[in-house]
Amino acid sequence: MKPIGPLMWEHRLIEKMLRLFEGEIKKISELNRLDTVFIDTAVDFIRTYADRTHHGKEEDILFRELAKKKLFPEHAAIMDELMEEHRHARQMVEKLVSARDRYLEGEDTLKEVMELLGELARFYPVHIEKEDKRFFFPCLDYFTDQEQQEMLAEFNEFDRGMIHEKYNKVVSLLTK
Repeated sequence: MKPIGPLMWEHRLIEKMLRLFEGEIKKISELNRLDTVFIDTAVDFIRTYADRTHHGKEEDILFRELAKKKLFPEHAAIMDELMEEHRHARQMVEKLVSARDRYLEGEDTLKEVMELLGELARFYPVHIEKEDKRFFFPCLDYFTDQEQQEMLAEFNEFDRGMIHEKYNKVVSLLTK
C-alpha cells in the first residue's frame, strides 16, 4: 500500500460527516434552535479526526518529509496552500465553538452557526479534491519505495495513538 491510501480513506469519512452538515442547517432553520450535541460532535470530529489525526499525518509526516526534498515549484505552492487551508479550517471551527458558546449564553447565533456549518461543508470538499487529485499522487514521485513504506509505517504508528474506531461509530450513529 502507498502512504496516500490511508489519507484518502480518511477523506471519505470526512466527506461523509460533512454531508450531515446540510441536513443540520435545514434542521436549525426549521426548528429555530441549535442541537448543541450535534455541534459538539461535529467540532470533536473535525478537531480530533480531521485535524489532529488526518492533518496530523499530513503536516507532521508527509509535509515534513516533502520539505526535505527539492520540490517542483507547483508542488511547493500547493503544499503551502494546503497548510494555509488547514489553518483556515481551524479558525472556522474556533468560530463555530464561539457561536455555540454564545448561543448557550442566550445570544441568537443560529444564522452564524448555519453559515459556519455551510462554509465548512463547502470548504472541505474543495480542499480534499486538491489533495486527492493534484497533490498526493505527484508527491509519491519524490519518494523511493522504501521511503514510502517507512512513511506508511510512521502513519500506522501515529494512528496507534488515535481513535479511528470512535469516529467511525460517531458518524455511523449520526447517519442512522
